Amino acid sequence: MTLYQTTFDIFNKNYMGSAAMAVIGQSCLGGAAAMYVLSNGTSFFQMIQLAIIVLACIFVNTSILAQMKHKVVFNLLLLSSVLSVFFILLNTLFL
Repeated sequence: MTLYQTTFDIFNKNYMGSAAMAVIGQSCLGGAAAMYVLSNGTSFFQMIQLAIIVLACIFVNTSILAQMKHKVVFNLLLLSSVLSVFFILLNTLFL
């Protein structure tokens, strides 16, 4: 099994607890990413980054509240986490 499939199986098996932890974790990570983006100013480029982070976090929370399929929630959670970490690194190391 791949890492993705193994992690999804764990997420799917314990969905209620995993979804609750996902809301908390990705909201904190998204908030940290927003802080790093805004620490570099409020130019148009930063506002685009901020919009992407906020939308990614909103999509995860909405998918959990709308009780979408577990695989959709898991994929959105991964996307949100990757985007948040990417923007944290981008704004810390390069901007």
